[in-house]
Amino acid sequence: MTQDLTSSRPRPPEGFADLIAANRRYSISFPHGFDGIAHAGVLILTCMDSRLEPLEMFGLFLGEAKILRTAGGRLTDAGLAAMVMGVHKLRVNRILIVPHTSCAAASKTEEEMRATIEEIAGVEVGDFRFGVDPDQLGRLREDVDAVRAHPLIGPFAEVGGFLYNVETGQVEQIC
Repeated sequence: MTQDLTSSRPRPPEGFADLIAANRRYSISFPHGFDGIAHAGVLILTCMDSRLEPLEMFGLFLGEAKILRTAGGRLTDAGLAAMVMGVHKLRVNRILIVPHTSCAAASKTEEEMRATIEEIAGVEVGDFRFGVDPDQLGRLREDVDAVRAHPLIGPFAEVGGFLYNVETGQVEQIC
């Protein structure tokens, strides 16, 4: 069960100065010279949840994979476009779609999520779609099937659907 953490939200620091300072420290030891190719041939579509470290989950390193993140690790039009470009321009030949356990995007229906967001924000969301669905594994199978069936992806890359367990760190192949 996913809890609503919005009521205890920490106040963000003013502006972005802390992040810019952290970037300056990072850039000192940054390994320059990468070419943008997915050297392990991998593209991972996963959730935006900060508990997930996509490269580490699969024993990969910087420069070996392309990473796409959406709420719930759901396939979107932009994600599909990125997959096509990855396959044909960046040497991607394996695509992993990886939602996870205890995901907020699998905890409510669209209607319930709309009501929750409206209550928190105090603003009507109208017909905005969040792409949430409590049938997480059913949606994973649909997303995998859609990518496998895409004429610019399916014939050129292996596609698999996985579920990441946030309690154990283990991945299970679902489809």
